[in-house]
Amino acid sequence: MAGTFIVLEGPDGAGKSTQARRLAATLEARGTMPLLVREPGGTPIGERVRAILLDAEHETMDARTELLLFMASRAQLCREVIRPALDAGRVVIADRFLASSAVYQGVAGGLGIEIVLEIGRFATGGVTPDLTIFLDLPAEVGMKRLAGEREKDRIESKSLDYHRRVVAGYAKYIQLAHERIERVNA
Repeated sequence: MAGTFIVLEGPDGAGKSTQARRLAATLEARGTMPLLVREPGGTPIGERVRAILLDAEHETMDARTELLLFMASRAQLCREVIRPALDAGRVVIADRFLASSAVYQGVAGGLGIEIVLEIGRFATGGVTPDLTIFLDLPAEVGMKRLAGEREKDRIESKSLDYHRRVVAGYAKYIQLAHERIERVNA
């Protein structure tokens, strides 16, 4: 029996990690033991890639490099964790997935959605969400939420204009997406 793959997406500050944990706790309370994963990361290799991607010292990282590192982490996560869990009939909840790359590197980074999705299909081995929950939030609100919370990572530290492009990118992605997406006002 195939499992269910649920992804939480949205701009920085929208509350994806918090809502993913809440969803997992709710499912656990109802007797389901979901698997919660994060991107980038979730595997030993993925966590090392995450450290490189989010390190503020790497502020000059090219969008192509960023994309390929995200995809490398995602490929490992799909192969090692997500696909086996889904094949075992589990519910998998991810804090971000392919839509993030389509938006952050494809739109905000200027690489284009189609090339990102093409590389993403290869990296994921065809793993796609059964449901994507899009936490919609203006960039200004997201950045305000992150202010003073903790030290911002490399991507969170980008300009407000960049984060506005991310928000606009999600609107564009939703129009092109082939997966089920539910929008939630965050």
